[in-house]
Amino acid sequence: MNARVAALVSEHRAAGRPFAAAGVGSFVREAGDGPAVVLLHGVPASSFLYRKVLPELAARGLRGIAFDLPGLGLADRPGVFDYSWSGLARWTGAAIEALEVGRCHLVVHDIGGPIGFEWAIRSPGRVASLTALNTLVDVDRFRRPWPMQPFSIRGVGEAWLAGMRPPVSRWIFRHVGLGDRSAMTAAEIDAYVALLKRCDGGRAFLRIMRGFELTKAKRRFLSDGLAGLKVPAQVVWGRDDPALGEARRLAVQQALGVEDPILLPARHFLQEDQAPAIAEAVAGLVR
Repeated sequence: MNARVAALVSEHRAAGRPFAAAGVGSFVREAGDGPAVVLLHGVPASSFLYRKVLPELAARGLRGIAFDLPGLGLADRPGVFDYSWSGLARWTGAAIEALEVGRCHLVVHDIGGPIGFEWAIRSPGRVASLTALNTLVDVDRFRRPWPMQPFSIRGVGEAWLAGMRPPVSRWIFRHVGLGDRSAMTAAEIDAYVALLKRCDGGRAFLRIMRGFELTKAKRRFLSDGLAGLKVPAQVVWGRDDPALGEARRLAVQQALGVEDPILLPARHFLQEDQAPAIAEAVAGLVR
């Protein structure tokens, strides 16, 4: 890890605090006062993904809360843990309790969608509103994009992860993740990878990638559960996302009963180049 990347990770760590939930240590970044907004990340990310969104929420009178899921970012990577979406959903509920968050506005992204949706369905009284950012509901129809597919294959995933270093990782982030490729420095992209591989070389991340619940039963659970979740909802989408495109967006809209999505000129990691627009959309729904 070069000096600039190490400094970014240190700055990130200094901007938050450790906490523990269900016996697993993790890390949370918070900003602002007012109604609580819980921000869930996916892969290959962590709370680092929301570092630009948090101050934008605070500027709009909201309290943004972003924490790391087990196995990612600055969270612990226990060898004995259920890294499936259902397991991570249960842990998310424990984390929200540990952070003493009451009723909250929920924002989800990537596999943070199925994870957060499951928590919301099982805890309906705790959710004040729901904002979906480039995520999925029709999980049985989802196919991992080519940069992520190798991680799901034993042996291949380990080799692919070992080779995920500059310039390969930078190319993937910029071409899959960013509408504005100048929105992230090379050091910021390298910080994502450093946080992904921290302390275990990414082994827990591989367990998450191999724990996707891509079944019809999971799709029905999510679709039926969200249909019964009577809270305000919106879809805010990076319109040029090559990983989760129009079909995934339409499925999320149908599940949430959203006719008019907010389409932003972005790709998968819209938090990087559209943080003010995301915060304004969340604030608008809260209002």
